[in-house]
Amino acid sequence: MASPSRSLLRHPDFLKLWTGETVSVFGTAITQLALPIIAATTLRVSPFEFGLLTTIEFLPFILLSLPAGVWVDRLRRRPILIAADLGRAAAIGSIPLAFALNGLTIWQLYAVGFLNGCLTVFFDVAYQSYLPSIVERDQLVEGNSKLEITRSASQIVGPGMAGVLIGLLRAPFAMTIDAASYVWSAVFVFLIRRPEPPIAPHDEAVHGPKPSMRAEIAVGLRYVTGHRWLRSIAATTGTSNFFGNMFFAILILYLAGERGLAPEAIGFAFSIGSLGVLVAALTTSRLTARVGVGRMLVLSSIGFSLQGIPVAFAPDGLIFPGVALFVFLGGFFGVAWNINQVSLRQAITPPRMQGRMNATMRFIVWGTIPLGSIAGGALGSLIGLHATIVVGAVGGLIGFVPVALSSVRSIVTMPELVEDDADAADSGGGPGGPAGGVAPA
Repeated sequence: MASPSRSLLRHPDFLKLWTGETVSVFGTAITQLALPIIAATTLRVSPFEFGLLTTIEFLPFILLSLPAGVWVDRLRRRPILIAADLGRAAAIGSIPLAFALNGLTIWQLYAVGFLNGCLTVFFDVAYQSYLPSIVERDQLVEGNSKLEITRSASQIVGPGMAGVLIGLLRAPFAMTIDAASYVWSAVFVFLIRRPEPPIAPHDEAVHGPKPSMRAEIAVGLRYVTGHRWLRSIAATTGTSNFFGNMFFAILILYLAGERGLAPEAIGFAFSIGSLGVLVAALTTSRLTARVGVGRMLVLSSIGFSLQGIPVAFAPDGLIFPGVALFVFLGGFFGVAWNINQVSLRQAITPPRMQGRMNATMRFIVWGTIPLGSIAGGALGSLIGLHATIVVGAVGGLIGFVPVALSSVRSIVTMPELVEDDADAADSGGGPGGPAGGVAPA
């Protein structure tokens, strides 16, 4: 067992998890670009068929998140991770095989997109729930920071790398690299030796008949919405996602159509601003240790709440730096927020509730994304693009309020978990907040 003060760079099991995830994330960047390219250029589908591909890929995240949380709590997480990786490898690998045999159709892309999305839901929920089994509580911020470095680097380097590989190998064959990356990830997760905490058997003599899937989903919902810290985090993230996607749904159309920015300028501004993601991934752990978990959450929520203002109110001469600043603020403060709020959630939630907690949080905060996008498109048609950008930017200013007004701001170090919180949710009551690690208000 790693001591709390030991760097995770010398933690063999964490390094296996991190290595597998790194290769897999960069491989995924290929599929994210290759799948729509195959639909558009190889199969030459209609605009409706093309749009349907994105919708089908997103559906599992809405339909399966809550049930996935129940299964992740019922089963060991490591086998779920391995099975999801191998399943995604097989699904992605079927595309170059079908292309080589001249049998590739849009229906196969739909099936692969949907199956890949389903397996990703299970993998993501299990992954967030598995990390606390690998590292100590006071190492969660460092662990999530290192995992965020991988994700950040893939966002910056991945699309360009994917474009080169697709150009060299053609899109269908480039996807074999992604399939291989999932196998690589599965092998490294398989090699992890630290045992997971055992799944507590259900004692019918004490707890009655085993609860149904619906009942266990309800427990997860009660746990998150009844927990004073988790519900404030969900409210802040959900509010930000709603107004942010209202803003982003029409941003490119607004920048190119009304502000006259060329595609090259938009891309360059995004590239400059995206450095904020990497800076946050590299510095958040040290900043959190200096200012405290709660203050870092409040500061980062204020930062990403301000991100839309530079674009909404920049004069024409400053729109390019305004876009770069928008991306930098969202990247830096968004990543700092995610590292700390995910670490806090993992620290305060008992192992038997990790899956349902993570799934419920994802369901709540991701559920506002399509709502914001639909609202942005509708408002853009009704009141104009610039007015909608202003509504999204100004509306986003309230995102930090739930967490700033909650007792989250008083947390100094990662608190100890309180089992009574989950027990209250199981019995239908509402949990409060854990008391450990909190400075006097």
